[in-house]
Amino acid sequence: MASRQTLKMFLDELASSSPAPGGGSVAALSGALGAALTSMVCNLTIGKKKYADVEADMKKIVSQSEELRNTFTVLVDKDTFAFNKVMEAFGLPKDTDPQKALRSAAIREATKEATLVPLEVMKHCIDALALAQEVASRGNVNSISDAGVSALMLHAACESAALNVRINLNSLDDSDFVGWKTDEVASLLGTSRMMLDEIQAIVEEKMKTD
Repeated sequence: MASRQTLKMFLDELASSSPAPGGGSVAALSGALGAALTSMVCNLTIGKKKYADVEADMKKIVSQSEELRNTFTVLVDKDTFAFNKVMEAFGLPKDTDPQKALRSAAIREATKEATLVPLEVMKHCIDALALAQEVASRGNVNSISDAGVSALMLHAACESAALNVRINLNSLDDSDFVGWKTDEVASLLGTSRMMLDEIQAIVEEKMKTD
């Protein structure tokens, strides 16, 4: 499992000729990194007298960000598993018409599942960005750059996951599914971009004044 490898092992496998782990797993990993940075800012805020009035909120946020970090970490492997299922479906026999029909159906269902994993990453990115915005606004100002990097990583995760959704949708002939998911991707990306802009504005302002 990629999530249990050392960083070097994961990067070596990522750089190899194996198609998985690939961009989808990297998107999820980017989300985990962003969530971890949000947790760090919380932990650097908790226990500081200057931030006593936000300590209770920071404790709630760090609990939520750690839950999201765990979710993203699981999705690193989930994306690879989903891709492997697509490859397994393509490997099914296709000598007879019934076999061809079964293979086509298996490919379609596996591709839909592979589409839903990066879409799940995108949804969690929005939740994580909301937490990043909170810590940027009220967390330890000495870590404001870390809050900014958190937001950048989370938006990168969202943009990266969107590419993986789109490439899977391109291979599907289910117009309803493709239409719904295309609209969902556009909505999530728009929200992510807006939230990133808001967080960056907070970060820039705090870096000027503190």
